[in-house]
Amino acid sequence: MRTRRHIPAVYGHGFTLIEAIIVIVLTGILAAAVAVFLRAPVQAYLDVARRAELTDIADTALRRIGRDLRQALPNSIRVTAGNTAIEFIPVKTAGRYREALTNAGSGDPLDFSDPLDSSFDVIGPTVDIENGDSIVVYNLGIPGDDAYAGTNRRMESAFGTGLSVVNFSGGQFPFSSPARRFHVVGTPASYICAGGVLTRYWNYNFGVVPPAGNSGVLASHVSGCRFTYEPGVTAQNSLVTLELAITKDDETVSLVQQVHVSNVP
Repeated sequence: MRTRRHIPAVYGHGFTLIEAIIVIVLTGILAAAVAVFLRAPVQAYLDVARRAELTDIADTALRRIGRDLRQALPNSIRVTAGNTAIEFIPVKTAGRYREALTNAGSGDPLDFSDPLDSSFDVIGPTVDIENGDSIVVYNLGIPGDDAYAGTNRRMESAFGTGLSVVNFSGGQFPFSSPARRFHVVGTPASYICAGGVLTRYWNYNFGVVPPAGNSGVLASHVSGCRFTYEPGVTAQNSLVTLELAITKDDETVSLVQQVHVSNVP
């Protein structure tokens, strides 16, 4: 006769429906509690990242504007359009002109009394001049001596690299520079805030009201923009104040930067 042995069950009974529901409810409660505790630090991280992004946009824009203004032709900075636009004339290079003949009677000085004079020697390092550049001497930014109006700006008639002699056309300059300094400039440039965008414009002709020429967006989401220019008591302490506010996802970052510019022509 065979003997039957009792084999114990390896697996127990499964979960009942009530037990499964209880587990689901408890898991949901724990997940909700964890989410509540994690929401604050996650939101804080997102806020910090957004503020850092907006700050970087505004700071980069203001630094670019400040760098351009420091290289602007003296007395060429002007604010227009209700303090939402700033225009200037970029300086490409500069040098000193010969004021008088040498002791031996040689050289080509810049003669401010001769309307037919059209060239002068460069004293010191040579200069590079491109086609379309202009020569400006002693720009004061006043009637009769304003580079925008062209009264002290002359077109270069011979261009190249390493020039020791500057040739120009258009007649004599109105005033001599106490430092015998001349500037080689290109066409005007400007920064304009409009429609929530800060845009840089360049390569447009003198006498043209921007926006014109080439353009590039410097910052978007602009909610506030203001430029102020204070010429100062002396030419050395002229001050430009740049204010820019960037808003995104109900978050606003406002930066203010002041730029000291030299207006010694």
